[in-house]
Amino acid sequence: MPITTLADFNVQKIEILDVNGNTDNKLMPKLSSNNIKKIYENMLITRLFDEKALSLQRQGRLGTYAPNKGQEASQIGTSFLLEKNDFVFPAFRENGVYITREMPLELLFLFWMGDERGMNIPKNVNMFTVAIPVSTQILHAVGYAWGNKIKNNKNIVLTYFGDGATSKGDFHEGLNFSGVFKLPIIFICQNNQFAISVPVKNQTNSKTIAQKAIAYGINGIQVDGNDVFAVYYAAKKAIEDAKKGIPTLIECFTYRLGDHTTSDDAKKYRDEKELNEWSKKDPLLRLQKYMLKNKICNNNYFKNLENISRKKIDLAVKKAESYKKKGINEMFDYVYDKKDERLNEELEYLKQFY
Repeated sequence: MPITTLADFNVQKIEILDVNGNTDNKLMPKLSSNNIKKIYENMLITRLFDEKALSLQRQGRLGTYAPNKGQEASQIGTSFLLEKNDFVFPAFRENGVYITREMPLELLFLFWMGDERGMNIPKNVNMFTVAIPVSTQILHAVGYAWGNKIKNNKNIVLTYFGDGATSKGDFHEGLNFSGVFKLPIIFICQNNQFAISVPVKNQTNSKTIAQKAIAYGINGIQVDGNDVFAVYYAAKKAIEDAKKGIPTLIECFTYRLGDHTTSDDAKKYRDEKELNEWSKKDPLLRLQKYMLKNKICNNNYFKNLENISRKKIDLAVKKAESYKKKGINEMFDYVYDKKDERLNEELEYLKQFY
């Protein structure tokens, strides 16, 4: 009897849009010019939000921040197709998903400024709060999807995580449970090549992350995560399957162009030549080239859109910074039912600085 080898575990990789703006027309999804523009608009404002947040952090106006530059296609391509009642469980880098789901920009800024009111998410957004602990949101998403199935709700669930999360038990438990109970859920792994400073080769010996789905009896597919059409193509099929109770793991093979967070220095562990090569695959530039080649718009469109988007960003920052500051007592009032002597001492100490 032959032994199963690594070569037996292969998954499909989807690539549609190349770096020059050309497409594989056999796989190109049917998208109207208006929808392509909407996708680009969401990607652009996500990029500009990112740039503004980094600038504010360096000015001391915003706390530790996790950049998402380079991952816009992975986020917008997967979330653009969702219906209003579908629900999303993000990690901590999914600003593009929040934006696509129409989260008010000022709330996103407010959250990253360290104010918990920023995660007072409007009901129509249908997203859970930011999950800083690695992989915990996966089990939350699985539980929510199971509840939907029990209640016979027709909406689906998406959850996002990085390549580092695939080394956690939550990931494997979540995929296994979803496969067994045939849940309406899609797992989006944004494989951006590094879990802080740990490269993927030290994270897993699998040829792909997508093939991990095979062991759990669910669908697995790898896409070029910087190709928004490939991501969209895979997400569309995954959504159709999720509605039939077939979960999917989508590996978006992408790259984090910025640091892990503003407290990280990627130059210490990442080669600049590699960064430059990935910069040529920038998802926004690829889509721009496609839109120009196919006469969906002209350069004036891009220029005007950027001006309009920057004004939206600036207004959102102004709104976020206009929130009345909470009193310092807020930090201590809800730790215990009654503040003990230690908390009272800490409160009195901090009052001298406010």
